[in-house]
Amino acid sequence: MKAVAINVGANTNEPGFRAPVRPDGRFEFVPIPESEPTARAVPTYGDLAPHLDCPIPEHVRETPVHLDPEFPEYPFCERYTYGDEHGVKAGPLSALSAGDYLFFYATLSVAEPDSWLPPEWGAFLVGQFRLARDPVTGEQFRTLDADRRTPFDNNAHVKRETNDARVLVLGDADESGLYDRAVSLSRPDGGTEANWLVTDCSADSGRGPWWRRPLRFDESATRTVLDVTGLEPDRIENYQR
Repeated sequence: MKAVAINVGANTNEPGFRAPVRPDGRFEFVPIPESEPTARAVPTYGDLAPHLDCPIPEHVRETPVHLDPEFPEYPFCERYTYGDEHGVKAGPLSALSAGDYLFFYATLSVAEPDSWLPPEWGAFLVGQFRLARDPVTGEQFRTLDADRRTPFDNNAHVKRETNDARVLVLGDADESGLYDRAVSLSRPDGGTEANWLVTDCSADSGRGPWWRRPLRFDESATRTVLDVTGLEPDRIENYQR
């Protein structure tokens, strides 16, 4: 068993703001905007706004969203699916197998200060998939029969005029989900400072813009990450590893 964690969600580049995280660990997940033409209708930020406990700027309310990853507990989603067209993420994801984990992390703005939170923003784990099957490459997807394609019907890449995903991942319904509480990957002294989940558990050094890179975890580290996702946010820094 192994895992990869990748960056997803709204940021200061797209669409220009981050979703909030609060002192009790609760957070909002806000997707990035859709950048490509779609063959089917997709929700807008305005469509998501009534379901979110955070303000959505007026100027993006008519902007379609790239709702990926897809969590069925999130508005307008049906299954646990994720697709990616970028080689830097598609490569590590393609190396996963059924039973491995895909963790999602997002940069979030700190709504109110707390001892476990960085001062302004940080990177936080926000959800996970346990892979229900081996990842599907773009080439493989085009050869799948209808039954094997159906779970991906609502994925944002499949809704595009041209499905450009280099890899597609399906999460197991029993062991996947959007978290109730965010898990910090940043140290309390600064959002760009990686904490022990990055420097001690992942294969990443934690130097440079680590919060933009895929993070790889071996079996032992994957189990540690799974353990801490069940802890209160302020107890994670002192977890006995």
